[in-house]
Amino acid sequence: MIFLLKTLKINRSLDGGCMGNDVLEEREDVTLKEASSSTVDDILREKLQRALHQLTYEVQVHEMAKIASEHNAIDLAYAVSTLPQSASLSLFENLSENEKVSFLINIPSSSRSYILRHLEDVQLVPLLEKMPMDEAVWVLDDVSDRKFRRLIKLIDAQKATSMTELRSKDCHSAARLMVNDFLVFSAETSMGEVKDYIHQNPHIEMTRRVFVMNEEGQLQGFVPDRNLIVNPPSLQLKQVMRPISHTVGPEATREEVIDVVERYKIPALPVVNSKNELIGVICYEDVVEALEDIADETIASIAGTNEHIGEYEPRLKRFLARAPWLFVTLVAGLVNAFSMSYFENQEGVLLAFVLFFVPLITGMSGNIGIQSSTILVRGMATGALTTKGTREAVVNELIVGFGTGVFFGIITGILVYLLDISSNSLIVVPPAMIGIIVSCGLFGACLVGTLLGVFSPLFFSKIGVDPAVASGPIVTAFNDFFSMIIYFLIAWGLGNLFF
Repeated sequence: MIFLLKTLKINRSLDGGCMGNDVLEEREDVTLKEASSSTVDDILREKLQRALHQLTYEVQVHEMAKIASEHNAIDLAYAVSTLPQSASLSLFENLSENEKVSFLINIPSSSRSYILRHLEDVQLVPLLEKMPMDEAVWVLDDVSDRKFRRLIKLIDAQKATSMTELRSKDCHSAARLMVNDFLVFSAETSMGEVKDYIHQNPHIEMTRRVFVMNEEGQLQGFVPDRNLIVNPPSLQLKQVMRPISHTVGPEATREEVIDVVERYKIPALPVVNSKNELIGVICYEDVVEALEDIADETIASIAGTNEHIGEYEPRLKRFLARAPWLFVTLVAGLVNAFSMSYFENQEGVLLAFVLFFVPLITGMSGNIGIQSSTILVRGMATGALTTKGTREAVVNELIVGFGTGVFFGIITGILVYLLDISSNSLIVVPPAMIGIIVSCGLFGACLVGTLLGVFSPLFFSKIGVDPAVASGPIVTAFNDFFSMIIYFLIAWGLGNLFF
């Protein structure tokens, strides 16, 4: 009897556990429908982690297949981005062919490279043929040149030629942002004929504009896609055509493209060659992706690392990506140490208190420099700084930096003076003298930090280096050195002047 009761309790607990899992999954499904994108990523990431930690490979594959069948491939691509690369491959293998296309396009470059290395050429070709031309070339950027040449031989000859030509273009140019499939017709084409063509060619994505060319094949104007619905089928395009106000060439940089699209709110920017023939269209979605790439690169440069090095890359590769930046900081630190030892041996320097304020001096000047450079880098990245605007921004930052140095220099001098006279210090130097030296030293260091923060991004931009780099370890290292030297020189000069 006791055995039967125990058995019943065990069975009930097992049933309750299963019901608990079902309820948990139902709650997760409801949460996914109502949640923000970041919450969706967290929930899916937790599900994937549970699947990866299953005891046996068979159970793990079953769980992965279940997750792949229940959730959107794009959501899975974002969720798996912070998991080990093996998880990306495991999940990819359990997706349908159409979902694999979306998954490959949306996962981070490092995870995509890992998957592509493990795919046979014959497995990859059908996926590439399902992708738009620009997306396929973008994916193939993550394969070696040798594998690219092998894949091209397996793809349709006409598409392979276009892909090879497109891949040879600068990855940050308009030629790489544009789509090659678009709607362009002669001015005499009727609305009905356009509709029929769209119906017969479902692979061509609607770019919110139907472009119109003249008899010579040159771009003449456009018709908003809304007109295909509101106008009668017999109406010709030339009767509702609007003029083209802005175009770009294939060599235009992504920054130029972003500036035009953002300023004039163009949903589909035409790309034309030297003969004014339409060769591609840049959609708003492509511009948003370019903006995201620029933001990632800027943040990575400011942090002093390589944006292409992911969390699960080999340790040696991650080290080599960071080492050059850290080497600059190391050299600057050694130079600072030698400078301090040099001034320590000079008579007249009041090292009894001067050294106490070195962290304050370098910290304040460093933050002021970073603030100034960040303002300029942001203006450069958004295209807000013209030639005249750059001059005004530089002058404004210099004035602000000068005023900041004066304000905090005076405040710091007063505080140091009050703290010194209220303490039982054994230093025979007058408190007013201490306040004056620290105040002048801080002012000089803040001025140096402002100068470095303002002019270093302009210098880097002039020599063709990403100006965001100037906001990272280079400016920080140089700023620490120069601000400390200025501080010691002021302390040494005032000390020798009065003592």
